[in-house]
Amino acid sequence: MVEKMLSRSVRLMFVGGVVMSASLLAQQAIAQEAVQRVEITGSAIKRIDAETAVPVTVLKADDLKKQGLTSIEQIMSSLASVQSQQGTSQVVGLGTGGASFANLRGIGANKTLVLLNGRRLANNAFDSSAPDLNMIPFAALERVEVLRDGASALYGSDAVGGVINFITRKDFKGGTVTIGADKPQHPGGKTQSANFGFGFGDMSKDGYNIFAVVDFQKQDRIGGTDRPFNTRYAGGISPTTSAANFYQDDKTGNPTAPSCAAGTNLVPDGSGTGCLMTTSSFVDYVPKSERTTGLIKGTFKLTENHELGFEYLASQSKVNSQIAPVPYGGLYQNRVTPTGALNPFYPGNPGAVASNIPLSSTYTEPGTAANILPGFIHVKWRDLPNGPRADENINNQQRAIVSLTGTLGAWDYETAVSYNENKVTENLSGYSNGNIIKAGVLNGVINPFGPQSAAGTALIDSAALNGNIQNAKGTTTGIDAHASREVGDWFHAGRAVGLAIGGEAAKQEFVSAANPEYAAKVVSSTGIDPDTRNEGSRNVYALYAELNIPVLKDLDVTAALRYDNFSDFGHTTNPKVGFRYQPTKSILVRGSYSTGFRAPSLYEINSAQTYGNTTKQNDPINCPDGKAIAGKPTAANCQQQFQSLAGGNKNLDPETSKNMTLGLVIEPVANLTLGLDFWSISLKHTIGTLNQDDVFGDAAKYAALYHRNPLGNLATDGSQCPDPTTCGYVDLRNQNLGGVNTNGFDMSAAYKLRTSGLGSFGFSLNSTYINKYEYQNSEGGEWLQNVGIYSGTGPIFQWQHNGAVNWTSGQFGVGFSGHYKTGYTDSPTEDNPLHHVASYTTFDGYGSWTIGKGFSVTAGVRNMFDRTPPLSYQTQTFQAGYDPRYTDPTGRTYYLRGTYSF
Repeated sequence: MVEKMLSRSVRLMFVGGVVMSASLLAQQAIAQEAVQRVEITGSAIKRIDAETAVPVTVLKADDLKKQGLTSIEQIMSSLASVQSQQGTSQVVGLGTGGASFANLRGIGANKTLVLLNGRRLANNAFDSSAPDLNMIPFAALERVEVLRDGASALYGSDAVGGVINFITRKDFKGGTVTIGADKPQHPGGKTQSANFGFGFGDMSKDGYNIFAVVDFQKQDRIGGTDRPFNTRYAGGISPTTSAANFYQDDKTGNPTAPSCAAGTNLVPDGSGTGCLMTTSSFVDYVPKSERTTGLIKGTFKLTENHELGFEYLASQSKVNSQIAPVPYGGLYQNRVTPTGALNPFYPGNPGAVASNIPLSSTYTEPGTAANILPGFIHVKWRDLPNGPRADENINNQQRAIVSLTGTLGAWDYETAVSYNENKVTENLSGYSNGNIIKAGVLNGVINPFGPQSAAGTALIDSAALNGNIQNAKGTTTGIDAHASREVGDWFHAGRAVGLAIGGEAAKQEFVSAANPEYAAKVVSSTGIDPDTRNEGSRNVYALYAELNIPVLKDLDVTAALRYDNFSDFGHTTNPKVGFRYQPTKSILVRGSYSTGFRAPSLYEINSAQTYGNTTKQNDPINCPDGKAIAGKPTAANCQQQFQSLAGGNKNLDPETSKNMTLGLVIEPVANLTLGLDFWSISLKHTIGTLNQDDVFGDAAKYAALYHRNPLGNLATDGSQCPDPTTCGYVDLRNQNLGGVNTNGFDMSAAYKLRTSGLGSFGFSLNSTYINKYEYQNSEGGEWLQNVGIYSGTGPIFQWQHNGAVNWTSGQFGVGFSGHYKTGYTDSPTEDNPLHHVASYTTFDGYGSWTIGKGFSVTAGVRNMFDRTPPLSYQTQTFQAGYDPRYTDPTGRTYYLRGTYSF
């Protein structure tokens, strides 16, 4: 009840007031005091920071750490403008490499530019659309600047959604040690963290500074039995079971039916003779992870006006996840083995389990393997003896930069050479050799219906396979330079015109390859072609210029132009214009317009062509309306996981965009800042993959995506692909899907209250309202609405709010924050076509105490009221009962941090 009242209060505070957008930089924009010229995210011109007019949100690292945040992924979840759709937990069953991405405006992680100290990081090698947030050194951060506007001029015309710039300390002296732990109230998910930093050298006295930071974090898994969310309904339903289902034509049998109670996680399938398996209890809610990041940074003063810098970053992320044991959907068993003996496990044979459906001893089916004898049954069995499948992703990133900065005459300049590398290794365990398993079932050695004999156990043990399945590597080598200066007061406005020019050149390379020997043995359960090797490279060059012109005393106009040349996609020129109008000290009006261009990434073009399982579907031709047509067995066509082809597409076109913003910032009273920014984004030729439910729901529209085998079937087992005589699949590779139109408002309010005896108080509210989000699944196709509706791959939240209150006095501090997402209409299912997912509100609190000269303690609790994720029937992730992309299954979590500085 308390939580609902607080949630309602937060919503009223956001909706009922004039709300936000600029926070700290907006206050600086109104301040008008001249200080040192600096470069602000979103502009290449060095200027007095009070003059900035771009919509930027600034997050101070010290504040984030007090809130108990220990990862960049957690920071992203606290930003109202971010609609994240891939976090670390999505590695479970989906092969993402454990990467976590930022997604401003919900238009895709590949259109949010992530920077570290103003320069790009290497994109994740398994999905080269964006950098993995897990690779960023959290402990070394000073602040995070989020530019909520397209930034085509300075950083690249692909920064359509905006820019997130993670900025580390420039210099540091002395040492610091922080030790922390997070303990959820419920089982699993315990986190331990430690970071160490040390620096020496004073730039003003010694002419140099060198510092290094090492950060370590370890989180335990939250397993499928540690939380009850997957018991809300029978999740992860699969027809591949233990004890096994068996089929002849359209008849389904299982020796544990009709109750199915004697099997493992089985439920009746509704036929009275077969069973289904709920696999969600095997699936991790949160995977086990370890992250280690090291950063060393040095700055040397060469002369009074020139500095040499170097920076080296090395990060490693290990993510271990678990899903259900290997399913074998294409096994065959004969009444008589190939040697002529009765199969001891064939249902109905002497000593075997009883058959609960009538079986024909002469049954054959066209197109089956040559060694299948008359009287065979089709068996779907899950390899429980070898245990759950486990996936280990090891992500290594390194970045080296050597830079030169300074002043030449009237020019402030900076130039650098850089090398970025990301490598991902994927190792598997709990898998088995499909050829051995198939032969064992066919020859009567493996019993798919009950306990194993000694020979069956030995054969299954011999089939167990652990090993390296695939590896990927992406590198970017580049050089960049830019300079800015003042060029005179052209219009006698009292301020000089600012000019910036720059350029960059980079070589991007990508390679992804399977481990042929191991991949060949597990192809039936992974779908990865053993011969997979995909690689690509490109050269990218860019030139840009930016001009800031004070036209009047209270009006500035900015114009920028960027030219990009891609060796594989030609060249493009994109402008950006903006204005900043400040008629009084307390009112600021700003706006901008720009165009963008994003060439398909090397991954989107060249990624591995792999076969995998769809969600459970009906073949729209062979099983229309859930009923198999004559001559097509139900077991192979209705409510099956068919084979789909995923991967790169060399025929992709670039994405193009138009961006517009218009904002107002006011300071009605001292220390109170209110902001409102309208933004609009229009995209064409967006690159992505189609939703499976859409493809199977309209077979006529997507007929070109169906590639059937010579018998007109879709394959239901990985061992049947890519052999063209048996492989039937749905093509779900990357493609140009059409357009996206979205617009909305960012709103903010910030107030600081300083008292003489009660300390200082701070209040902030940040909100994003999405007015429109519509998209197309094909060029020129119908527009589909997504705001507040689960459509395509997920929902777009109409409202997202983050509010905070904090108090400091002397050695003590206390903070309280709230986070809110609106509800939405869920992904429709046959049983729940109109389910509404409830809104999601959590509250956090902390207290801090500075003890003596160098020691401080922070203690707090996240999700104070133990809010559970709302029920969702989504099938995009392997977790069942909720949507892990937008909510946290951990629950109430207590944390403690101790820091000693010397």
